[in-house]
Amino acid sequence: MDDYQRDISEALLAIEAELRFLSLWERQAPPAADLRSEQPFCCDTLDFPQWLQWILLPRMWNIVEQGGPYPPRCGIYVYAEEWALHQGGDTLALLGLMKRFDALIEGRAGAEHH
Repeated sequence: MDDYQRDISEALLAIEAELRFLSLWERQAPPAADLRSEQPFCCDTLDFPQWLQWILLPRMWNIVEQGGPYPPRCGIYVYAEEWALHQGGDTLALLGLMKRFDALIEGRAGAEHH
């Protein structure tokens, strides 16, 4: 495992841990049809934590296990920030993790183009 894979793995584990800490981790998957939405972030069928748990994390773990290719950009933080505006709980740590995740993905893409 290279440094980048390790950094991404640590970020994914931290996101999962924070979702669990915030009691946003679900034991049961949403209906399969909800996971097949064609809208960005499945915004019409899932809330943001569900999308993280059931879409982003599994896809990114698969990419890490395969050794890539990693997406060229991410852009999750903006959506996370919008979601957090409507939450009553403490979402700052999760927002920080999303910002870090975006930076990891976009930093890699930037480094590959130089």
